[in-house]
Amino acid sequence: MRIQLIFVLSIVFFLAACSTTPTGRSQLAFMPDSELDAMGLQAFENLKKDKVTSGSNKQTQFVQCIAASITREVGGEWEVVVFKDESLNAFALPGRKIGVHTGLINLVDNQDQLAAVLGHEVAHVLANHSNERMSQKLGAQMGISLVSAVAAPQTALGQTAISLLGIGAEYGVIMPFSRLHESEADIIGLDLMAKAGFNPTESVTLWQKMAQASQGAQPVEFLSTHPSHATRIEDLQAHMPKALQLRQQANTMGKNPRCMK
Repeated sequence: MRIQLIFVLSIVFFLAACSTTPTGRSQLAFMPDSELDAMGLQAFENLKKDKVTSGSNKQTQFVQCIAASITREVGGEWEVVVFKDESLNAFALPGRKIGVHTGLINLVDNQDQLAAVLGHEVAHVLANHSNERMSQKLGAQMGISLVSAVAAPQTALGQTAISLLGIGAEYGVIMPFSRLHESEADIIGLDLMAKAGFNPTESVTLWQKMAQASQGAQPVEFLSTHPSHATRIEDLQAHMPKALQLRQQANTMGKNPRCMK
């Protein structure tokens, strides 16, 4: 009888923990949003203390202009910070926090290419990928322990917490999501940038530039576990007709971002 009760309770728990991503995929995500947001806020505060922020008003305005257009499509107040770091990285965290490295700003040619990255990163948050990864790897009790552990990134548990969240403790670089998560974020992000009025075709150019950069002496952490460049571009191009339609609708509605680099 006790075994049956445990079995029933387990099924109820997993059903309650199931949610659906914006692409319609079912996922296991049992961490409360409030706790994920608390982790994101704490991790972002750590980064702001440990990393140097950009002193360039022009760079900051460029990034904030793009981020404002992207996040307007998802709602809420998002904090955006530009970090002085030559690595080609950006990230978005639960709790509505966005960080962009100056190296990435220097790489892109225009607003649309950076919008492709920010759309991709915000898509990770929208699709609850941090929660899903944490739920897959850890039990509920351990998940609760991780919330407080983020405040101590030098500890082993703190390292685990912020890695699962999607950033690295020491440098704030992207920690790899699974290829499934990356592919999903590509498609969600493409639609998101198009809905904001950006040109989705520039996403292909952006990833080509990132691929070229990754062939240099230093690997690009951003691409560490992404699908192959050919597969990624193929997937983006297959989804492009829908994205172009969304962009046309956005432009008709007066959404025409003009963010100058």
